[in-house]
Amino acid sequence: MTGEADTTTRIDPKLLEILVCPLTKATLEYDAAKQELISRAAKLAYPIRDGIPIMLPEEARQLED
Repeated sequence: MTGEADTTTRIDPKLLEILVCPLTKATLEYDAAKQELISRAAKLAYPIRDGIPIMLPEEARQLED
């Protein structure tokens, strides 16, 4: 593997099992295409940068739905 695989970075499934939205404590959905963790309850999309989830509400993108 090389460091150029940023577009195909995957989140460890075990990590996804324990991560929750910091605001609602709801489970998160992984969007591999956008590299985001989605909180439907809070209507926020938390970014994943360099394989690291950024779980700060002020860094999250507001969902339109």
